[in-house]
Parts: sequence; structure tokens; C-alpha cells
Amino acid sequence: MSSITIHEIDPLLDQRLSQVARERHTSKNRLVKDLLASGLGLALPAGGQNDYQEFCGVWTAAELTEFTASQAGNVSLDPSDWQ
Repeated sequence: MSSITIHEIDPLLDQRLSQVARERHTSKNRLVKDLLASGLGLALPAGGQNDYQEFCGVWTAAELTEFTASQAGNVSLDPSDWQ
């Protein structure tokens, strides 16, 4: 499987890609792959497209707050760990 990099994406295009990806509950990477395949008249294999979909958006606001608080110690670095 190969990869490509697209340079200098227009800010409006990037904004629209982000918006459509959110609406479709997918990543921008997956969206771009789908759009390219569709534009070229190809169908992507169905397997693995939504491997993590079941986990997206399932937390309540309270659960997110609790998780964020539990991770507070993971946001700073101890310089002595890197000596």
C-alpha cells in the first residue's frame, strides 16, 4: 500500500474537508480516499473502513470530564525521565 502527501491545501478546501468528515463521522484521511475512489469510478474494499466507529461519540459529557481529570498527570513532562 502506498501513501501520498498533498501540499498547500487551500484553507477553504481544508475547512470543507473537515466539515464533511465530521458530518460523515469519519477522518479526513478516509474522506479523501473515498472522494478519490469515487471520482475515479472505483470502489474501496468495505473491510476496515469503520474499525473504531463504535467508539466514536459514545461518552457522555460527564464521562469525558472524568477521563480528562484522570489524565491530568499525563500532560506534563518530568525532565529527569529523559536523562
